Order: sequence, then structure tokens, then C-alpha cells
Amino acid sequence: MTKEQKAQMIDELTAVLAESNIVYLADISGLDATNTTELRRACHKSDISLRVVKNTLLKKAMERSEDKDFSGLFDAMAGNTAMMIAEKGNAPAKVIETFRKKSDKPVLKGAWIEDNVYVGDDKLSTLSALKSREEMIADIVALLKSPIQSLVSQLQNKENASKEETTEEVAEETPVVETTEATETPAPEASESADEAPATE
Repeated sequence: MTKEQKAQMIDELTAVLAESNIVYLADISGLDATNTTELRRACHKSDISLRVVKNTLLKKAMERSEDKDFSGLFDAMAGNTAMMIAEKGNAPAKVIETFRKKSDKPVLKGAWIEDNVYVGDDKLSTLSALKSREEMIADIVALLKSPIQSLVSQLQNKENASKEETTEEVAEETPVVETTEATETPAPEASESADEAPATE
């Protein structure tokens, strides 16, 4: 690689780092072409950019970053280094965990997540458990909704109970009107005619 090419690569890496809040460094050495292709596909499905970089060039690009401190990753930058750029903090860790079920690589070297630095493969499970900003917001919204829903439920229960009590009180206060059966009055018997009149001759 010529001096001009190195300078161009440093500029490119500097621009990528300036726009990224999630940066993982991993060792993928030893993966054959087939496994490397599968890893790239897995990264693509999770919206992760994967690229193998030279440590010296990446370090210079990191040193150029004015508003981000990547110095915590410098000690991890030795040997083969693949840089993983993502939108979600736990996405690369989940891809690595899944891929490690059938291979001993990639090995996590370090990660920089919104000014927080994680170094070493033993941090993989911690990173995998991280929640994205969207997930954290969803959890907060759920927590805020829970008391409100509980209050609404209590108010509805009280309202229903009040209606039931009112109905019972009205039922108790309303007098019961007893209906008496009318006694049957016997129909007057037709008066028999007096002695029959004598027949006229």
C-alpha cells in the first residue's frame, strides 16, 4: 500500500468513526472463505458493517477523532482486527455469540459504545445483554403507563361498585305494592216469579 493509499484509508476510517457511536473490534483470523462469507451475511442481516483493517491505520484515525476518545481500545489493537460498525449496541455481540456456536471465532477484542469502553472477550455476554436506546425508551414508556393503567382500573372498579350500591339502595327504598285478589261477588239469582197466574178459560 502506497503512502497516498494509506492517507486515503486513514481519512476514510476517520470519517466512518466520526459518524459511528457503536464500534466493535474482533479477531476473525482462521476463518475460511466459507465461514467468512457467512459471517458477512449475518452482519449484513443485522445492519452491521464488517471490514478488516490495519491496526496502525485505524489507530491514527482514532487519534484524529476530536470529540471521541478511543484510547481505551489501543491495547487491544494487535494481530488481526476486524472492525464492526452498528446502529444497535448489542447487535455485533449477538452476531458473534451466534456464530461462536459453530466456531471459535470471532473473538471480541474490544468495543466502544457511546463513550463507554469494553475490552476483552469476557465482556461479550455483557454487551449482548445491552439494550438499545429504542428498547430503553420502550421500557420507560411501559413503566410510566403501568401506574396510569392501574389508576384507571381502580377508578373503574370504584365507579362500578358505586353504581351497584346505588342500585341496591333504590331497590330497598322502593315500597312493595301488594296486590289483593278481588273477592268474587256471586251473581244475583234471578227471582222466581210469584205463583203462576191462573190460566184464562
